[in-house]
Amino acid sequence: MTPAELEAARDRLVPDVVADGLRVLFCGINPGLMTAATGHHFARPGNRFWPVLHASGFTPRRLQPSEQQELLGYGLGITNVVARASARADELSDEEYREGGRILAEKVARLRPRWLGVAGVTAYRVAFGDKRAKIGPQERTIGTTRIWALPNPSGLNAHWTLATMAEEFGRLRTAAYADGGG
Repeated sequence: MTPAELEAARDRLVPDVVADGLRVLFCGINPGLMTAATGHHFARPGNRFWPVLHASGFTPRRLQPSEQQELLGYGLGITNVVARASARADELSDEEYREGGRILAEKVARLRPRWLGVAGVTAYRVAFGDKRAKIGPQERTIGTTRIWALPNPSGLNAHWTLATMAEEFGRLRTAAYADGGG
């Protein structure tokens, strides 16, 4: 992708990968420009979402972003807190996060996944007005859907290694499979 092609993707919307009754609906902060340009979630090569999903046991092999629809067969999906694409999450306003949280809550209430895994605790805090949220399961639910704040898989999040991130995603996987179903 050229810089011009990436810039042309700014503010584009990327369709969710969703279905009713998923085991886990993963939620990114918002689409990056590479995601918007390709139409595939977590598409930037440095993003660790796909490797972490496999390393944590959610998928039997590492999927490529272009294979995102295969997630549905595993009872998994992807959405975002904020729908519009930007180069960096810090381009989003608190108002966009709060409105995104409202829309996300409506979507979750409609789709009824068992778990909502929000990949970015800071985004979760702003979107849901929970300043003290930490990585891990949250007290808040949306209907019967439990929420887990996950580390942001962006390559910019150097605090979390692939291994420590996979460990946290693995904790969610264990919970998701412990609460019923295969």
